Amino acid sequence: MINTKNPKSLHNYTMMPFFIIGISAFVAGFGWLLAPEPWLLDESANIVLLGTSYENLFAEGINENLPSYLTLLYRFFGWWVSLIGMLTFGYTYVTRLGSQISRLVIQTTYFIGLLGITVILFIFIPSSPFVYLNIFLWIMWLISVFAGIKLNKYDY
Repeated sequence: MINTKNPKSLHNYTMMPFFIIGISAFVAGFGWLLAPEPWLLDESANIVLLGTSYENLFAEGINENLPSYLTLLYRFFGWWVSLIGMLTFGYTYVTRLGSQISRLVIQTTYFIGLLGITVILFIFIPSSPFVYLNIFLWIMWLISVFAGIKLNKYDY
């Protein structure tokens, strides 16, 4: 349990979730960068969304370049997610989330982002394993916000 009487403990519980989020995003992005067919990382959810298998989709003559296109999109997405992870880690490291404004900026930014991602996941691909990652990110965010609110009374 979080010790709400110790500002150092509160600060750690405010900051560490964003270190974890940043590192997780960085690693996940590299997963998309290194996978030979990155669209297969979420194959079951994509098949449900597409309404057909990849074999059927790629068998059509008009889709002969689709695997290359999907690889390009997922590589771009991998770089983007890795960059977000590095920015999150870097912002958290540099600011240490030591001021109320630094906490408010990152927590609000992630609230908006997580809300959008949650809507997309639950409307379009609720069977995706990324739903569990999303729940984990919300838990990290909630821990940070709770500790940050308690930490505000120690700010000068």
